[in-house]
Parts: sequence; structure tokens; C-alpha cells
Amino acid sequence: MTASSRLLLDAGSGGQASHRLVADLFLKHFDNPVLAVMDDAARLHLSGPVAMSTDGFIVDPIIFPGGNIGSLAVHGTVNDVAMLGARPRYLTAGFILEEGLDMAVLETIVAAMGQAARDAGVQIVAGDTKVAPKGALDKIFITTTGIGEILVDPAPSGHRARPGDAVLLSGTMGDHGLAILSTRQGLAFETPIVSDCASLNGLVESLITTLPDVHTLRDPTRGGLATTLNEIASQSGVVVEVEEEAIPVHPAVAAGCSFLGLDPLYLANEGKLLCIVPEADAEHALALLRAHPLGGNAARIGTIQEPQGKTRAGQVLLRTPLGGRRLLGMLEGEQLPRIC
Repeated sequence: MTASSRLLLDAGSGGQASHRLVADLFLKHFDNPVLAVMDDAARLHLSGPVAMSTDGFIVDPIIFPGGNIGSLAVHGTVNDVAMLGARPRYLTAGFILEEGLDMAVLETIVAAMGQAARDAGVQIVAGDTKVAPKGALDKIFITTTGIGEILVDPAPSGHRARPGDAVLLSGTMGDHGLAILSTRQGLAFETPIVSDCASLNGLVESLITTLPDVHTLRDPTRGGLATTLNEIASQSGVVVEVEEEAIPVHPAVAAGCSFLGLDPLYLANEGKLLCIVPEADAEHALALLRAHPLGGNAARIGTIQEPQGKTRAGQVLLRTPLGGRRLLGMLEGEQLPRIC
């Protein structure tokens, strides 16, 4: 092992070593006209209302089937901005790096991040790097902020679910969470489990430009589908009822969850969205989702209801295959740490 194959503490000094790291690695993979100016801030061109979101990524392992912490950081932030009915345009990225990090691994992550940004049509226009002494953190943490122009008015929101609306899902649940867990624990299943990590902005734009009255969009990440549904039910003051048999789960994920005693409805996803639309738009929305490469397994999973009788606003009900109903609560605590 040579000294240059590992990240040195000097790379965070702000001096020549820092400049070499930025020029030789980050500018190489993130190159775009805005970033290339290298002023203290990026000059952006936006008009109208904008959506903005920030997120931190500490996933373990940092490279997993279907992606790595760099591509995950882009996908996660692009998706958060898109869920407000926006077209993501720009990202910023902050890197906290551990001294001694393998430079080849770092370049793999940065290259994947640059490619994910290009695929999503966004530019990484500003950033920062810090290097912490060995042992102060685990390899690499990334924080990203995204901004984009909102395309519809009113924008989709967790507050806009209405009784009678249809609840749609763009695909299978639990893929990312189980992919991370199985890689971390060295578990091998008969069918390899791969993260669903992907940017959904193209799918969202196709949906909202055709059906501008989409009431709610949300990507069910940490806490999974069950927690996301609870958040929406609470924000909108409604009851959500979903059919257990209608919720798509990949057979390999279902088998893995059964083996490990996990519920796929609480596992994280990084390339799926929840969509709530008026009943009149439900079939059209479902067809649009299924027509997109990232929505082939889209399904209608339930309806929004008015609280009445024994049901209360904010509740999520799961109708079982035998016809019974049970409450689907919000995730309590951390089922799987460091999954994003």
C-alpha cells in the first residue's frame, strides 16, 4: 500500500492537498459550468416556487448491491425534491471523510454520484470536504441538498389526501432495506436481493404533467410504507385502509423477511413512491406508473376514508387476506440502523 492510495489528513487542510483532492476527484466527476467557476457560492437560475430538501447519508456498508453511498445520496435527495411535484435542478454535497479511506473506493463513490446526477438531469453545483482523524467516523458520511422548480399548483402534499382518494404504489416494498441488511450480515439468499435505489423525478414529471391534480406523493424510505402511510393519515386527518394482498413484495424479499422475522412494510425503499389521487384519476395514474421503467410493478393498494365509528383520524388499517382488519402502526424506534 502506497501513501497516495489512502486519504491523508492533509486533504482536509484547505491547502494544496485539499485543492488537489477537489480538482483531481470531485471536479473530474461532477464537472459542469456552474461548479467550474469555483466561487464561494453557485450562481443559479430558477424561477417561480421552488422545492428544497436536505439529507444526510451514513449507510453501512458504503457499497451494496444496486448502488453505493454516493448514488444513494443523489437518488434520495432528487426524490425528496420531486415528491413536491418539482423538477430537481441542482444539488450541493458535503463530504466528511475518514483519514485512511481507500482512494479507489472514494473515487468509485464519487464517480457513481456524478453518473447518478447526470442520469437524473441535475447538476452538483457546490460542495465541501472535511477529513476527520482515523477512528472519528466510519469511512464516509455525505450530506446533500437539492433544489428544483415546482411544476404544479397546488403541489402534492401529505396534507392533501381526501376521503375517496385511491392509494397507489409504484413497485415492490422492502428491497433496499433487506439488500443493506443481507450485505452487512453476509447473508446469501437463493435469489440475490438488490437495492431499488433510483431517481424518480422522470416518473414523477410524467405523472404530474399528465394528471396535475395528484394529491400526495411520498417516497417510503426510513420506516417504510407503514410509517409513511401513518404520516400522511395524520397530516391529512383521514383514515388510510390498505389491502395486504395488494401490496407488492418481491418473492425473495418476502422469503428473506420471513427468515429474519422482519416486516417488509417497515423496511426502507429508495426507488419507489406512494401516490394518492382522486378516484377518477386512479386507473389513468396506474397506467402511467406501469408504463415507466421504474413503475412496472405499480399497484393500487387501498383508499382514503373519512374517520367514522371506531376509526380515528390518523389511523392506518390493514385488511388481511382473511377479511379482518388490524391497525398498522408507525415504526417505533430503529428497526435497521444505517440503511440510508
